[in-house]
Amino acid sequence: MKLQFSIIIPVYNRPTEIDELLQSLVCQTYSDNFEVIVVEDGSTIKAEDVVSKYAKDLNLHYFYKENTGAGASRNFGMQKALGNYFIVFDSDCIIPPNYLVEVENALTKYYTDAFGGADAAHESFTTIQKAINYSMTSFFTTGGIRGSKKAVDKFQPRSFNFGISREAFEVTKGFSKMKIGEDIDLTFRLWEHNFETQFIKNAFVYHKRRSTFQQFFKQTFAFGKGRPFLNRKYPGSAKITYWFPSVFIVLLLFSVISSVIGYPIFMGFFTAYFLIIFLDSLLKNKNIGVAFVSILTTITQFTGYGLGFLKGLFAN
Repeated sequence: MKLQFSIIIPVYNRPTEIDELLQSLVCQTYSDNFEVIVVEDGSTIKAEDVVSKYAKDLNLHYFYKENTGAGASRNFGMQKALGNYFIVFDSDCIIPPNYLVEVENALTKYYTDAFGGADAAHESFTTIQKAINYSMTSFFTTGGIRGSKKAVDKFQPRSFNFGISREAFEVTKGFSKMKIGEDIDLTFRLWEHNFETQFIKNAFVYHKRRSTFQQFFKQTFAFGKGRPFLNRKYPGSAKITYWFPSVFIVLLLFSVISSVIGYPIFMGFFTAYFLIIFLDSLLKNKNIGVAFVSILTTITQFTGYGLGFLKGLFAN
């Protein structure tokens, strides 16, 4: 089967980000034609003028619709698409020049009806964006599941870098109405219909994510809150590792209190862990500022996800 790619990009009030993303798509080394569909999800700050700049350089289609959320906007874009394989990006991504070549090579070698890839930090990212990327992808924080094929068994693609065939989309009906965890929910439904997923190591994107600690906490809190719902919806998917962030923050709080009352030994374990985070981030990013902030983003990530998980666990 000849692959015909349609790239789907939902955007909401982010014209600057979509500008960077579209520019990176202009620079693709992929020789065949590909389609780009931008779905404006009821934005009050529209990206139409930005998108129009690339009309001559890309096979580009722009749609404006009422605000219904990212999942529904992705589905809308796939319904409008003409290709037989859809690739979904978040608007805060920058795509490496060889991305589509890597995807085509991987799917030609071993075809699956869905795939996902890793995210990486671009050299232009701010210190906190690089630190957030480290915390989200490091083996010492997440087991490396977002950044290393070695950590992947049965891969669950994430919506910021997600590929799905037209056939799989038509069978599953795409993303559900869930606001958080809709990509994981779609993966479980793909598996239920016997569609296979894979991790394509070289199909990574530069994902900016959130740019402040407050935004990052809010995002990870939402991720954590959504996981117990997914566990209840798909009982066989629950893993003990989902408890780790909650256990982490409880033990960290206990260690801090113990240190205050004269028993610092427990805090020593966390000091050693944070030193590992610092050194590993320094080795990867070659920047002492990013290495230090990586400790703070790791604490923020565990606290946000852990508290969100506990709230979701006891929600009705």
